[in-house]
Amino acid sequence: MALLFLLWILLIVAIPCSLLLLLSFLVRPHPVKIPIKGRHVFISGGSSGIGLSLARLAAAEGARVSILARSPDKLQEARQSIRLATGVDVAVFSADVRDAEAVRRALDEAGPVDVLICNHGVFVARELDLHDVEGLKFIIDVNLTGTFNLIKAALPGMKNRGQRGPGSIALMSSQAGQVGIYGYTAYSASKFGLRGLGEALQQEVIVDDIHVSLIFPPDTETPGLAEEIKTRAEITSIIAASSGTMKADEVAMLTLNGIKSGTFFVTCNLDGIMLALGTAGLSPQRSFLVAFFEVVGAGLMRLVALYYQWSWYKTIEKWHSQKNRS
Repeated sequence: MALLFLLWILLIVAIPCSLLLLLSFLVRPHPVKIPIKGRHVFISGGSSGIGLSLARLAAAEGARVSILARSPDKLQEARQSIRLATGVDVAVFSADVRDAEAVRRALDEAGPVDVLICNHGVFVARELDLHDVEGLKFIIDVNLTGTFNLIKAALPGMKNRGQRGPGSIALMSSQAGQVGIYGYTAYSASKFGLRGLGEALQQEVIVDDIHVSLIFPPDTETPGLAEEIKTRAEITSIIAASSGTMKADEVAMLTLNGIKSGTFFVTCNLDGIMLALGTAGLSPQRSFLVAFFEVVGAGLMRLVALYYQWSWYKTIEKWHSQKNRS
């Protein structure tokens, strides 16, 4: 009996160790450290919210920071705010990310970028049948096409960095870019699109020592969220509340840490971690330890996902039933 027990213990230990050894060989791209100090960090949507918090953090860490947004007035306010907080001046560029030529001019003027953070975005929580075509196009053009415009404008300079060290392209997605949410048809579509962009882009730029990160924040306390809450459906708020809210500074800190470690999926809370484990699919993974949990936890995460879907659909059915009775 003692020998059988010992064999079982060895088997229990041997299987995980063998899997870890295999994963240490398989995971790609390799781990990387991306410095911020002394680098040029370019942030779109940098005049408020998460983008402004990121600009402050990067400036405080010794980066040369450039921020881009549409409003010249808000850019100047952000510039002053960063200067007061860090003693560092930043460059500001006014452009609409939908305008490829304006974005290209801004990037040309800013100079070669080491870390590009595509943080801009708009979101309108509205059922698809209540969206007009122009509203749908606006969301896709800003969130997805605008990101293409920024990356295309920045890539030539990033690819010719010389010996300046590893570069980064970070895409600000959302937990609505990991799972579809009631009322977020257009927004989720645009944010899901960023994942496809990020996965393909990482393969294209890995030989240039450029590393892609996708950030998945939950509802974050920003001016944009305050405006969105005013018009979104009650049922959307009920479902979104299941993941809670975070402060912009918290998301910015997690984002910058994820960028510096070259992490592909940058999650911000427990729900985000579970979503990342459950939706890993064919995404790149640098950590063989995280890959281990993705492999062994896939079945469990699917069960958890099915529970969440059951809960959400029950909530939707109940909400519509009460609405029809009133």
